[in-house]
Amino acid sequence: MNRMEGKVAVVTGGNAGIGEAIAKRFADEGASIVITGRRQQELDRVASVIRLNKGKVLGVAGSVTDEMHVLDVVKRTLDSFGRIDVLVNNAGIGDFGKRLHETDDATWAKVLDINITGVFRMTRAVLPSMQRQGRGAIVNISSIASLVGLFGLAAYTASKGALDALTRALAIEYAKEGIRCNVVNPGLIHTPMAASLMADPDRLQPILAQYAIRRVGTPEEVANMVLYLASDEAAWVTGGTFPIDGGMTVNKS
Repeated sequence: MNRMEGKVAVVTGGNAGIGEAIAKRFADEGASIVITGRRQQELDRVASVIRLNKGKVLGVAGSVTDEMHVLDVVKRTLDSFGRIDVLVNNAGIGDFGKRLHETDDATWAKVLDINITGVFRMTRAVLPSMQRQGRGAIVNISSIASLVGLFGLAAYTASKGALDALTRALAIEYAKEGIRCNVVNPGLIHTPMAASLMADPDRLQPILAQYAIRRVGTPEEVANMVLYLASDEAAWVTGGTFPIDGGMTVNKS
């Protein structure tokens, strides 16, 4: 249907999992894609698949914790494609299994630096381009951890709660300039980050029992919602929080 025809999208953490699915989905719908991630080899793998399907893609290795990398991503995107229409802030890490008293300063700082300060850096860097264009769409990838209490995820939960709040602030601050911002909150998704959990039925089954739809979600199911929010079909949608969680949050309420 080419819902993204002519648009240029930057997807952080586009080298695997949800970010990879988003990049491929956008490319299938006609967008030119810039993917970022820490490992160039993984970016090259994703880019090769997109190019095989006649998509336009650029992979830029680095970390959202590095301001110079962030600025380089924006520069190379503008040099290659001339504009930035969509930013998907997907890069993130977790501190799974650690309660607050077990979380050291270094872990806390690392999780927040990637999961929230990295979003701040990327968003700040792309906003001038969107402001010049008079339009843009930002989609942040959060988690159900920001909506319900989850055990052993202190730093991760704090970072995702902050991300939801930042999304609402951005929606208010930039709506008059034609820039929309929404946040998607996935539940348990079949990604490399969740691989160890997927391989342990004794841990997995009690978690799935909390979901109204008792299965693990797919990256492609998240990508479908992100595509809608990034597209012109969502032109009147901003500041929204969208759980993609098989009914887990309503089942817990």
